[in-house]
Amino acid sequence: MNLTQRAMQIGDSFIGDGWPIYVIAEIGINHNGSMDIARRLIEGAKRAGADAVKFQKRTPEICVPKDQWNIERDTPWGWMSYIDYRRRIEFGIEEYGEIDRYCRSLEIDWTASCWDEPAVDFMEQFAPPFYKMASASLTDIALLQKARATGRPLMISTGMSTMEEIISAVTAVGTHDQEGRPNLLIAHSTSTYPCHVDELNLRMIKTLQAKYPQTPIGYSGHETGLAPSMAAAALGACFLERHITLDRAMWGTDQAASVELVGLERLVRDVRDIQLSLGDGVKRVYASETGPRQKLRRVRA
Repeated sequence: MNLTQRAMQIGDSFIGDGWPIYVIAEIGINHNGSMDIARRLIEGAKRAGADAVKFQKRTPEICVPKDQWNIERDTPWGWMSYIDYRRRIEFGIEEYGEIDRYCRSLEIDWTASCWDEPAVDFMEQFAPPFYKMASASLTDIALLQKARATGRPLMISTGMSTMEEIISAVTAVGTHDQEGRPNLLIAHSTSTYPCHVDELNLRMIKTLQAKYPQTPIGYSGHETGLAPSMAAAALGACFLERHITLDRAMWGTDQAASVELVGLERLVRDVRDIQLSLGDGVKRVYASETGPRQKLRRVRA
């Protein structure tokens, strides 16, 4: 494989032109602090055919502004301050150790979006195949460079961002490693949960492909339904990320913009068929057409 083209290696997988769409099932914080829910979501993602699951890792004392610490919030555990809620829902070393073992046993990749620099240090002990940075972190150049300094492939998401901010982030981290191999992935996204279809702007996938011709471009969707994600596959997205949940009616800020496991199974199946059906654009007569051609064509060329 020529890795100077729009393709790169992630763990044991390849992402890019000519390779199957890499599907990331975003668990995020939809586990609601429950390892049982996390395991069920990992298992469901594997059963659906996803290539990876992704969580989110924060240091609450860094990520929560101090003026929001004591705001009372209604949670599944009753009313508590926002900082206590963030601490309660955050997985630590014990939970992530179990996640690491479980994902390895199922042979599915896993990673986490790191929202602060200590979170990157925390995740390094698990040697994730890549780092994904949330749209909210696109302008946090120090955090992007912290993740980049690990030497692992970096995926950035571009929701709530201007084109100038995207260019600035890409310039800061670069698109290739020191040996000249592509090691950056860019996800088009709109950061509304859930997002209206008229704000998805899927043609940005083509815009980013033209701007960065050697960089795999994907889509991180927050819409309800599956059709836009399938359209992203048809537009040439090399990877696809969707939030997943056991039930969209569950408590949590991201649940309504998530896909239930039966929907994930359908999505993975259909994007695989869409990608296969696109072909290579070279017109040919297939062997399956020769019989109908001989039978039905009255005038020969």
